[in-house]
Amino acid sequence: MQKQNYQKQLDKIIENLGDRVPTLLLHSCCAPCSSYCIEYLSQYFEITVLYYNPNIYPETEYEKRKAEQKRLINEMQTKHPVKMLDCDFETEMFYEMAKGLEDCRECGERCFKCYRLRLEKTAQEVKKYGFDYFTTTLTISPLKNAEKINEIGNELAEEYDVNWLPSDFKKKEGYKRSIELSKAFNLYRQNYCGCVFSQNET
Repeated sequence: MQKQNYQKQLDKIIENLGDRVPTLLLHSCCAPCSSYCIEYLSQYFEITVLYYNPNIYPETEYEKRKAEQKRLINEMQTKHPVKMLDCDFETEMFYEMAKGLEDCRECGERCFKCYRLRLEKTAQEVKKYGFDYFTTTLTISPLKNAEKINEIGNELAEEYDVNWLPSDFKKKEGYKRSIELSKAFNLYRQNYCGCVFSQNET
């Protein structure tokens, strides 16, 4: 099976927008990862950032990352408005999902299920509020499987009858730009993905 070029797919969608500025629900794992995504996508979309990360451990870490996300949105100058939609810290959902997968290595089946957990919540919110598109910042990380994330996004788009925005934000030096923006805004950069398992592995 030929590997998909998700950046080219995104470029084509943007090119076909014309003067229209659609609404986008952007799932974000943290401020550093969202920095480039917001800078880039806010040129073409009205973004609402969804902060839904029940995987993060401990709760103090969750609150710290959420506060940084809010601060970035407040301080960043964008062409079109960016808002934030907060969610409850449903950590029990993550541990229920991770049952039996505790010993999986990072980037394996447990991570794939975690992507789905967070993206499904995003798709549900898109359906609820009527956003034009949804996507996630997760594809910016060199440690995340962009192929799998887009596969899950497409499946959920079909299931909930909503529009997935394909992405591989590592392209166009997106990851490098996120590091530059993190330094410019003095953002807190964590040294593990988020869950207790990734913390232990680190």
